[in-house]
Amino acid sequence: MKTNKLSILTFCTVMIGGLFSCQTDLLDTVPETLYPSAIVFDTPSRVEQQVNGMYDAVKDGDFLGSRYLIYSDIRGEEFINRLTNGVTGLQTWNHTLVESTNEVNNTWRAAYQAVNQINVFLKGLDDNAAKFVPPVFPAAFATATVTQYKAEARFLRGLTYYYLLQLYAKPYVNNLGGNDGVPLRLKAEQDFTGNDLARSSVKDVYAQILSDLDFAEQNLAAPAPATTFTYRANKYAAIAFKTRVYLAMQEWDKVITEANKIVSATAPFAAPGNVYKLSDSFAGAFSPTASTLESIFSFPFTALDAPGTQNQLGYYYLPASAGVTKTELGNGEYYLNRKGILGDTATLSVVDDRRKLTVKVLILNAAKVKVDSAYYLTKYSTASPYTDNSPIMRYAEVLLNLAEARIRSTNSVDAQALDLFNAVRTRSKGIAYTAGSFADADAMITALLKERRAEFLGEGLRSSDCLRLNLPIPGKGTVSAVNPTDPNYIWPMPTSELNVNTLLTHN
Repeated sequence: MKTNKLSILTFCTVMIGGLFSCQTDLLDTVPETLYPSAIVFDTPSRVEQQVNGMYDAVKDGDFLGSRYLIYSDIRGEEFINRLTNGVTGLQTWNHTLVESTNEVNNTWRAAYQAVNQINVFLKGLDDNAAKFVPPVFPAAFATATVTQYKAEARFLRGLTYYYLLQLYAKPYVNNLGGNDGVPLRLKAEQDFTGNDLARSSVKDVYAQILSDLDFAEQNLAAPAPATTFTYRANKYAAIAFKTRVYLAMQEWDKVITEANKIVSATAPFAAPGNVYKLSDSFAGAFSPTASTLESIFSFPFTALDAPGTQNQLGYYYLPASAGVTKTELGNGEYYLNRKGILGDTATLSVVDDRRKLTVKVLILNAAKVKVDSAYYLTKYSTASPYTDNSPIMRYAEVLLNLAEARIRSTNSVDAQALDLFNAVRTRSKGIAYTAGSFADADAMITALLKERRAEFLGEGLRSSDCLRLNLPIPGKGTVSAVNPTDPNYIWPMPTSELNVNTLLTHN
């Protein structure tokens, strides 16, 4: 459910699912597709529309629809900025963000609008419980369906708070979560009386994230076979995401406990019922829809529901010039750094299938003479309006999360970790490692972290991998590395929030 976009803000009234409709006598009337809050819980279809609206809010182009993934990656060393366009992440790339920078404010706005939409929906389910009875609603709606919807809502809220922490707060390992996190908004805000809210600690925000994900795991069904692929949250998606959360907290044993629920003990690794496993090929994991057994959770787009102008993954990463083997072109905002993982032939060999999802483009001068060349990422390959799915969690990540946790918890070249590592590596024709390939556990971890860079290039994991280990964000080109003690290691608090929340402290 969406409102008309209006250019003048006068006053706001909360409408369906926490969306806002701003009106004056001189502006458009409320669209027919927008229902007042008093009736949005009157039928099963209207409640379902609000569920869809929550997913739509979280996949906003300024948030998980693309921009978060892009910001997380371009903070690292794998991409070089080509166009110096301030609208498409230049200040994120060169670490010159300030409190008023667009991406700092827009990402925060999109995330907290999604959080409030979720909170309004959860409150609405409780406030309207008396309506959920036959004959309008099925008999099981008040119990099973409402519980499912609450679990989906809390799954999405848990994701949102995790991603907020990765940008706006110091990593958990720094002071064991004792630093300021973000405001933990758990109440439905339907006016402006709740604006003032202090930041909760990083530890407390992680506790809420895990509470939400635990609730989702306990109250969502396991996924159905791939023939009924869905983009909705499920039990295994909640478990998979918990492996990432516990990895960020360096709770290695808990990563192992969660991963073991959905990873078989021996190769070929798969979730119970084979509902999730590695795709047969790396390219197969990135079909235009990514509706594969490897995709545990992603956000879909269509031509009628695109990420939005200058938000799309393909727009940023596909090349803009001729000489491409594919017909799809993007805007070429960022090309691959040859001194990044692309230049590491020990990790990413010349026959590695992951290298094949890049393309070399010649750079010509005005006389059409080659002066250089650049490599671009073609993992996202749909043509304009660039409707590739936004990948949130793949099965490959669960395997590497488990491998890393086993190595660190045993402080050894763990045999199962080696099998998990090689399952991901050899799927792309990488040369398998043996136990003798590593002098010790530290050497194996170093190789595994490089493997993550190759496997998840352009999927939004790079800078968060640096932060969770309290490592410097590497430099690139003329941009220097950013150390954990540098103020630019995390994003500043946004001006838009500082102006209305008197309890918010600066980073």
